[in-house]
Amino acid sequence: MTPSLKVNLRLARNNLMHAKALWPTQCSKLALKILRELTTTFGFSVASGELRIIDGRWFVTHSGLLRLANRRLCNSIRVEPVLQFSDPDGSRWVFKATVHKSRHSRGFVGFGDADPSNTSPLVRGAEMRVAETRAVNRALRKAYGIGLCSVEELGSFSAPQFPVTAGPHSNGHAGSNGSSNGQPRLRDQLCLLIRQHNLDPELVKAYAADFCGTATLKDASRDLVESFITQLAVAAKKDRDGLLCKLNSYAQRVEANP
Repeated sequence: MTPSLKVNLRLARNNLMHAKALWPTQCSKLALKILRELTTTFGFSVASGELRIIDGRWFVTHSGLLRLANRRLCNSIRVEPVLQFSDPDGSRWVFKATVHKSRHSRGFVGFGDADPSNTSPLVRGAEMRVAETRAVNRALRKAYGIGLCSVEELGSFSAPQFPVTAGPHSNGHAGSNGSSNGQPRLRDQLCLLIRQHNLDPELVKAYAADFCGTATLKDASRDLVESFITQLAVAAKKDRDGLLCKLNSYAQRVEANP
């Protein structure tokens, strides 16, 4: 057995384990079969936040696409605004991204647009960055033959992007999500959601830790915390009663661990 095959098989086992722990109700036999194929073909990692399952369907993330490009030694990604279709005053932006897999390869082009009507309330004021991310995602998906849609291309699930690699003073966990790049900290986003929807902070933290599959929220990776915040925002907006019922299910756990 070759070393690369051993790595893929080990990653496949880890992905199945993490997927079942994170999304137990959505991991059907078909979903797990597709996950195994995605793992062996592209090397995506669930634990690193490179894949997410929403309503039983797999989606790739921006960080997953960038890491794939890095593994495949992508030569360049060029991004530029398409000003004739953009309206800065209306917070509407369109970007064009071109991916060159090698120095002499033809470019793979992708376009991305964003405005207040197709982005999450969490990213109001950041439509330009969302449009850029969507353009890059589409170009990378074309370049590497990925049929999955990316999470960032879904309007209600779009969220600010964080650096792919942790900075020198970061451990890659939620507790170190600084805002040196001008983007809001994950903790601040979560606190804002709690205040906006009048949620119990302790119950939210318990739910978040369970969602991320960690003992405490601070032990979770940035991508998993970001995924939780996105899900929380959507649930609070579309089904607050259901969300409150879910949070209340953690009440005994919180009382047992003051």
